[in-house]
Amino acid sequence: MSTTATENLSDTQAVRPADPCVMVIFGGSGDLTKRKLIPALSNLARDHFLAQEFAVVGIARRSLTHETFREKLSQEMEQFTLGPRDPELWRWLTERLYYLSGNLQEAATYQQLRTLLTEIEQQHGIRGNYLFYLATAPEFFSTIVQQLGAVGLTHEDNEQWRRVVIEKPFGHDLESARTLNRDLRAVLNEQQLYRIDHYLGKETVQNLLVFRFANGFLEPVWNRRYIDHVQITVAERVGVEERGGYYDHVGALRDMVPNHLMQLLSLTAMEPPVSFAADAVRDEQAKVLHAIPIFKPEEVLSCTVRGQYGEGAINGKRVPAYRTESNVAPTSSTETFVALKLSLDNWRWADVPFYIRTGKSLPARATEIALRFKRAPFLLFRNTPIESLASNWLVIRIQPDEGIALRFSAKIPGPIMRLGAVEMDFRYADHFGSTPSTGYERLLYDCMIGDQTLFQRADMVEAGWSIVEPLLDVWKALPPRTFPNYAAGTWGPKEAEALLQHDGRLWRDLGNKTEEPD
Repeated sequence: MSTTATENLSDTQAVRPADPCVMVIFGGSGDLTKRKLIPALSNLARDHFLAQEFAVVGIARRSLTHETFREKLSQEMEQFTLGPRDPELWRWLTERLYYLSGNLQEAATYQQLRTLLTEIEQQHGIRGNYLFYLATAPEFFSTIVQQLGAVGLTHEDNEQWRRVVIEKPFGHDLESARTLNRDLRAVLNEQQLYRIDHYLGKETVQNLLVFRFANGFLEPVWNRRYIDHVQITVAERVGVEERGGYYDHVGALRDMVPNHLMQLLSLTAMEPPVSFAADAVRDEQAKVLHAIPIFKPEEVLSCTVRGQYGEGAINGKRVPAYRTESNVAPTSSTETFVALKLSLDNWRWADVPFYIRTGKSLPARATEIALRFKRAPFLLFRNTPIESLASNWLVIRIQPDEGIALRFSAKIPGPIMRLGAVEMDFRYADHFGSTPSTGYERLLYDCMIGDQTLFQRADMVEAGWSIVEPLLDVWKALPPRTFPNYAAGTWGPKEAEALLQHDGRLWRDLGNKTEEPD
């Protein structure tokens, strides 16, 4: 929470520090720890959201001592800390950093961890609350949880909690997701599981609930009577960079659709929950996912598009083809772009298509949810110079420029009836200030206070995989013959444009947001 936001709290409200706890990071010497987790903890400490009774334990195979771990992170934070670093605050945090070297598959590592946690509790006055963060390869998720359970580190009582945070991917397909959920629930209950999606740490994503349900003018028109269609775009300018070995076995569909995009879609389309309690919100999200009809094989061919980028240029800089990237097979059939046309079988959204797309090496980095409203009747303007009426757009920008924009028509001053497009544009940074953030601060804080609202539940994970499973099956049976089929620096294959053109629509032009895509 920014200083400005904190100051705007009423007199009866105050910043609630997180519960006292030890945060144990499996994969503690890895990229996620230094790039996101430690900077996020530093920001939480800066804004007084961490308890004084707090500590961090990093676990990895790399041989480090407590001191060398602290020195390593101190050097790395020179690069990854956002904004000026407070030496006193960093000293406070480094005094609470510990490290354990061990093999994650060996029971001895967890016995050593238990001993270390007991020592840390005594030193810092922490009362048995443990947050285990699994920043490891997915194949270790089940093993780590089972080993923690075997030494009693997942057992809760009335005085202490034990929670486990799992990074995506939550499985590789529907069956592996179900297997992972079974393995986790054999040791943990659902209230102990926090399946994290960093997209939901964005302020604009969180604001969707407030924007929709705290503004009386929106809810009456947030339905099939007024909305023509919805577009959700997650565009990345970068290619696979150094992740070729991982990405070539995953692809854009698995990497983005069952998690990020389904979360954005469900928050956009959900019914009003009875409260902001975690399960009340997630119940409504789950209903949305279950309302998406499962693709038939022939529908996969007509309602989905996959692409792979070839050589191109972005901002005048040459970009190599995907198949020439490091650790990518030279004949790879892995998709780097996906576009889907989805529908919802419910009363609110009947006959309203939801178009979603995501891809790499596109012209811009942008994540947005765009709702296009139906045109007003032209009857009134028949005998005027106006030839047609434009549609209104409501655009929720999630990154990089977080905000909300509403586009509508207004009369251009003068004696002749002419219309011009006007955009009312709200930017978070302009109204609430810009506080350096990694996007993990809110998510880590929620883990520490036990709020699961922004975390996926087991049934949501499986529902997301159920939606993409038919695509995986058809695409496996019918390998692409035209890859690569779009140049880096373009908005994907021509088939993605045809997906909307077939319905008389076009994708929003994210490169020129003032141009009406009609």
